[in-house]
Amino acid sequence: MSNTMIILLIIAVVFAVAAVVWLLVQRNRSRELRAKFGNEYDRLVAEHSDRRLAEAELQRRQHRVEKLRFRALTREESDRFSIAWRIEQERFVDDPHGALTRADALICEVMGARGYQASAFEDRAAEISVHHPHLVEQYRSAHDIAIGAQHGKQETEALRIAMQHFRQLFEELVNQHQLEEARM
Repeated sequence: MSNTMIILLIIAVVFAVAAVVWLLVQRNRSRELRAKFGNEYDRLVAEHSDRRLAEAELQRRQHRVEKLRFRALTREESDRFSIAWRIEQERFVDDPHGALTRADALICEVMGARGYQASAFEDRAAEISVHHPHLVEQYRSAHDIAIGAQHGKQETEALRIAMQHFRQLFEELVNQHQLEEARM
């Protein structure tokens, strides 16, 4: 075998190994993103019709959220938000549309206090998806119902479900200080 053939064979093997390593890295990245983001991963893949574009979007979200300065709520803030939430739950009986709208606004206020910065709903949902991917689908659903409720297009049962979805996210955001304390 000539030296040229040996060099070409070595180059071919190096490229083949590099290709296998690249494929394994991509597969591992996809697996990690799917495990972390769950249904949000699948939603973005369907929306973009391209796994690579969806994964790039999820990575952009992660990088953007990593730059934010999050903080746990103080005990006083947590208590204040919890009282406000209970008031909206009580108001739901007499004014479900209004209570749902105010609950949506309260979620935004809590997010701002915690360090989330997005003002547009889609950006808020993207930020939430990084730390709370198991709740982002419910958050989207609740927000859509709240928007429909502003136009009188929702039944009371849908409003009740939306309030439950908002409550799940609210509790996780407000009670984060308890999780932080438990870790110490």
